[in-house]
Amino acid sequence: MKKRVLSVFLAAVCAASLTACGGGSSSSEEGSSDSSTQESAAIESREDLEGKKIGVQQGTTGDLSVTDEFGDENVERYNKGFEAVQALTQGKIDAVVIDDLPAQEFVKQSEGLKILDGAYSEEQYALCFAKDNQELCDQVNEVIQELKDDGTFDEIANSYIGDSAGENYYESPADVDRSGGTLVMATNAEFPPYEYYEGDEIIGLDADFAQAIADRLGMDLKIEDMAFDSIIPAVTSGKADFGAAGMTVTEERQQQVLFSDTYYTARQVIIVKE
Repeated sequence: MKKRVLSVFLAAVCAASLTACGGGSSSSEEGSSDSSTQESAAIESREDLEGKKIGVQQGTTGDLSVTDEFGDENVERYNKGFEAVQALTQGKIDAVVIDDLPAQEFVKQSEGLKILDGAYSEEQYALCFAKDNQELCDQVNEVIQELKDDGTFDEIANSYIGDSAGENYYESPADVDRSGGTLVMATNAEFPPYEYYEGDEIIGLDADFAQAIADRLGMDLKIEDMAFDSIIPAVTSGKADFGAAGMTVTEERQQQVLFSDTYYTARQVIIVKE
């Protein structure tokens, strides 16, 4: 039985980030940190982000929406969400815009941070496929509906979210026929609780959901970890069969890939210093 020790994972990455970024600060950097802390204290709503330095994970809808609203000069991009959170704790930026569930976990592991009330935006998550892979997309949509109808998706989601988190993780049936081949999933395993590492294994809500889909299709699942903004190129080039990483359906992305039916409604939130 897999342990899925999410809090341990986050504590480790946060500690590692602090170790990597905390040494050798100059006096000018410290002064900048104090100034940023004072400004952050005044952020109590989305409107207060005007003119502030906002951290985002590169290539995400948080990146796109914040850049569109406040301008590129106000955005600091990070490869990983926790790196943006650590920059906030160090006073290098004034706020972070990121998905609600990772935000909750990061705030638990970082003293002096809070999530503002209300959503920055709401969004629909779906799996993405190459434009010429309509047949697989249709097959997956049928399975998604099955998993919703029989309660399997809710069980998977509840094992990572809410009062039942940490219990009743998905396990593949022992008698699955995997003669259908291998299904390759592209993801960015830096997005707990959707996908993250436990040791050398990638786990999370999306990983379990993908495993359940592969089981219903009679296929093995192989998960490939990569930068978030490499997922769509991997799918369109045929290096992966589909992408799953808390990926939001947007008009721009729909020009590049097919999207499955949505499986989760999420929201972007704002993290600031208390």
